[in-house]
Amino acid sequence: MNDAAPAPTPAPAPRRARVRAPELIGRGGWLNTGGKELTLSGLRGRIVILDFWTFCCINCLHVLDELRELEEKHRDTVVIVGVHSPKFVHEAEHQAVVDAVERYGVEHPVLDDPELATWKQYAVRAWPTLVVIDPEGYIVAQHAGEGHAHAIERLVEELEAEHGAKGTLRRGDGPYVPPEPVATDLRFPGKAIVLPSGNFLVSDTTRHQLVELGPDGESVVRRIGGDGQFKEPQGLALLPDGRVVVADTVHHALRAFDPVSGEIELLAGTGRQWWQGQPTSGPALGIDLSSPWDVAWWRGKVWIAMAGVHQLWTYDPQTATVEVAAGTTNEGLVDGPGAEAWFAQPSGLAATEDRLWVADSETSALRYVDAEGAVHTAVGTGLFDFGHRDGDAAQALLQHPLGVTALPDGSVAVADTYNHALRRYDPASGEVTTLATDVREPSDAVLAGDDIVVVESARHRLTRLRLPEEAVRVEAVAHRTQRSATEVAPGKLQLDVVFQAPAGQKLDTRYGPSTRLLVSSTPPELLLAGEGTGTDLARELGLNPEVAEGVLHVSAMAASCDDTASNSGSAAGANEYPACHMHQQDWGVPVRLVEGGASRLPLVLAGMDEAGAQ
Repeated sequence: MNDAAPAPTPAPAPRRARVRAPELIGRGGWLNTGGKELTLSGLRGRIVILDFWTFCCINCLHVLDELRELEEKHRDTVVIVGVHSPKFVHEAEHQAVVDAVERYGVEHPVLDDPELATWKQYAVRAWPTLVVIDPEGYIVAQHAGEGHAHAIERLVEELEAEHGAKGTLRRGDGPYVPPEPVATDLRFPGKAIVLPSGNFLVSDTTRHQLVELGPDGESVVRRIGGDGQFKEPQGLALLPDGRVVVADTVHHALRAFDPVSGEIELLAGTGRQWWQGQPTSGPALGIDLSSPWDVAWWRGKVWIAMAGVHQLWTYDPQTATVEVAAGTTNEGLVDGPGAEAWFAQPSGLAATEDRLWVADSETSALRYVDAEGAVHTAVGTGLFDFGHRDGDAAQALLQHPLGVTALPDGSVAVADTYNHALRRYDPASGEVTTLATDVREPSDAVLAGDDIVVVESARHRLTRLRLPEEAVRVEAVAHRTQRSATEVAPGKLQLDVVFQAPAGQKLDTRYGPSTRLLVSSTPPELLLAGEGTGTDLARELGLNPEVAEGVLHVSAMAASCDDTASNSGSAAGANEYPACHMHQQDWGVPVRLVEGGASRLPLVLAGMDEAGAQ
């Protein structure tokens, strides 16, 4: 850090007139404001950043972490407002949003918008999306996806200079009011295992610790790692040597904890988040990871549910290396060989002799990897269908499950998190049943004798249940993601992914095309033309007029580098190796085919300098 006073920054030229930011509305009300309702007019004079998020979304959680430094550095000029925009029915419950704000340490005002009213006013199409509003109340930038904190900070600095010179910038304390702390032994616990001693080890996620409990599941024996060694730890797995592997989720790392000596050792990860284009195999301490959520010991390796990139990885303790085992980083539900399969935020693992079971949360699916490495789906249909329905697995529904537990009879118990239920899938019969209801946001379960002990995350406790001989009867409920469908015309549809490199960057074409576009649909017959992968961010699609509605799945990626050297070679005195950045976003766009509907579908991948250009 250079402590010398910087040279005065000249105020940039005033920007063109922009779209006035719509007011913030939402039936759920406000959190973290001490009960006060906020308005954009009341925030006039401040730079406002709207963060459209939903708490199921790992990319949204990444953005919360990305914004923390900016939020602290510009606390007297910037007000970040989270606009919680639910995907799942459970996420529209106000108490669930209250819990999530505490669970993930959100330290700014949050508008609970269960009906997506503000989402629709801002024409948002994807989680997460960031919108920057200048001190005069005009939209100046919009960014979809994660990885934009650097570009937004540069924009904030420009706005501070511009509006400071104009006299339209107002400095001071923000409207954030922290909630009162609550005393409990656990706070939003994530996962649990039984130690050889018979005690339970629990990841006490929100307090960034592990907690050892006695055999009763209540008495605290000791707390581990409360000095910053863990950050929102989740998954735990017992190694053959008696140590415990910990998925240190927000540190993007794996650690080993020795219950006997109490020592904690870093096994894998650098502390940095993995981005597209970085290595996916090699020495474990030299490879970046991305939000490891659960771990399991299977076939001589630690398997990792790498929620942040929708993949399964492995860690080999013999060679101290990591590598990708399954998944492409594309988000969705596609079975097949591991290298071709798609996952969507895998969050729970359980190993049996011949299968590794996976709770694939964003597709509300139960999946498994077989001994040959192929991926199969037992329950679930895709990103947008979910609910609570028992019966034949082909039509059964879950809602964002986070945990899975192998049972002695060959079946598996599923922590059906957003249904507040413990479910059971029997591979022999192909049936799904409900074992228990009213377990609040279960995130894991572990066997203890004849009982199953459930991690009731939102009740901050372990709950012991007797495995029932008969299933609980529940009324079947099915849902689809509640975003309104975009009306498009059948036939030709022009898809345009709008990308402009952030200020100070340019497209990196030194090694070939710097962009990629992947398009598919649900149902597959929706697309008559345009499916597949290409390098052009514009594509003409053919929509089947015989399909009334469906979902277009669009994945776009672009690479940009700091503008310090030309793509054809370094200019004199320029940096030959500029820092490069990957921009990636996945969209699931519900569409309804109607005569007279839109013939063009624009999607914004990264921030534009002028809102009117979007």
